[in-house]
Amino acid sequence: MSALVIFAILVALMLTGMPISIALGLTVLTFLFTMTTVPIDTVALKLFTGIEKFEIMAIPFFILAGNFLTHGGVARRMINFATAMVGHWHGGLGLAGVIACALFAAVSGSSPATVVAIGSVILPAMVAQGFPKRFGAGVITTSGALGILIPPSIVMVMYSVATSGMEAVGPDGQKVDAASVGELFIAGVIPGLMLAGFLAFTTWYRARKYGYPRLPKASWGERWAAFRKAMWGLFLIVIVIGGIYAGLFTPTEAAAMSAVYAFVIAVFVYKDMRLADVPKVLLASANMSAMLLYIITNAVLFSFLMTSEGIPQALGDWMVDAGLNWWMFLIVVNLLLLAAGNFMEPSSIVLIMAPILFPVAVRLGIDPVHFGIMIVVNMEVGMCHPPVGLNLYVASGITRMGITELTVAVWPWLLTMLIFLVIVTYIPAISLWLPRALGM
Repeated sequence: MSALVIFAILVALMLTGMPISIALGLTVLTFLFTMTTVPIDTVALKLFTGIEKFEIMAIPFFILAGNFLTHGGVARRMINFATAMVGHWHGGLGLAGVIACALFAAVSGSSPATVVAIGSVILPAMVAQGFPKRFGAGVITTSGALGILIPPSIVMVMYSVATSGMEAVGPDGQKVDAASVGELFIAGVIPGLMLAGFLAFTTWYRARKYGYPRLPKASWGERWAAFRKAMWGLFLIVIVIGGIYAGLFTPTEAAAMSAVYAFVIAVFVYKDMRLADVPKVLLASANMSAMLLYIITNAVLFSFLMTSEGIPQALGDWMVDAGLNWWMFLIVVNLLLLAAGNFMEPSSIVLIMAPILFPVAVRLGIDPVHFGIMIVVNMEVGMCHPPVGLNLYVASGITRMGITELTVAVWPWLLTMLIFLVIVTYIPAISLWLPRALGM
């Protein structure tokens, strides 16, 4: 009954058009004031401690690094490198777009930033070369979603923050810890590369089927020159992932390092950004960080309410008593998250749903790292379909295409992503092999 009341209040507030972060906070306050005896000063304490976690500091740093890279010409050099490597294949520029999105995803951590950075450069080039605008839009809109699966990923940080400190008990009665940011980053490498391969195959197949243009084959000298120019941006991948695995710094420290490194290469190495432009980038990053931190704060409050009312634990007990096993549960979770993707953006979905679903998943024997990767892939799909797919709106601004036309354009790649979601859901080894091989 408590769960029904809480979600009824939340949905009613969201239907008014109220921002989700405010709706979360008001839902908690309304329920605490009217239906519990929890001291109200607990709200102030939770609002403060909700963003006190060290891991959360990674979010503004990754946002800042992504903004420096977006404005600093790194994307253009990555596109040139990818084009030199695969431009002579069927649909060469489209394949280069997929690879460039994967490379930029490995340094930015943001899906919309990847679409903007890569799409604004490569889409005009594809149209000029004779590709249909729909084909280019479909490639970039879906490949840009790699920004939240290939580490570093802001959504992975949010999943870790949303579930850290929760009391989850496995099927054998032992306590199971939540997945750390470092574990999720390493776990995202193989699924990210696999999905990039799936999207590249779909691009190649459709380009070959419809006879889309190919570029002349680049010489090894041209490839080396393109790599040398892109090398400074690509080295950021080594700094973040290599530094975390080698134990040189934590994911939060890696985020700070990436922000400083991105500033240096954008201003002093590539010199595509003037020092006078830096305050504007800092302000834009601060605005986005403040918005996300406000959502996190209210989501932590909502998670506290769920836990204090015992809703996740009751849900887990009910599912176990009903005989629901892990693969049935994952079907339900996928359908629930895909449905939520029609109404909310990824950060809100993760922060609301993860604290509720995580204890149930652990109770049914599902690994927290595998569950986190599955949620992230769900969020990728949600970013590419209407009505609130962020990538669709970003791509719409770049291509000047309507949302309906874009929805038609992305369907072959969206279908590929759904097939990959099923694979990654029911083959946990895809997510877990690399972390286990590295002893994490």
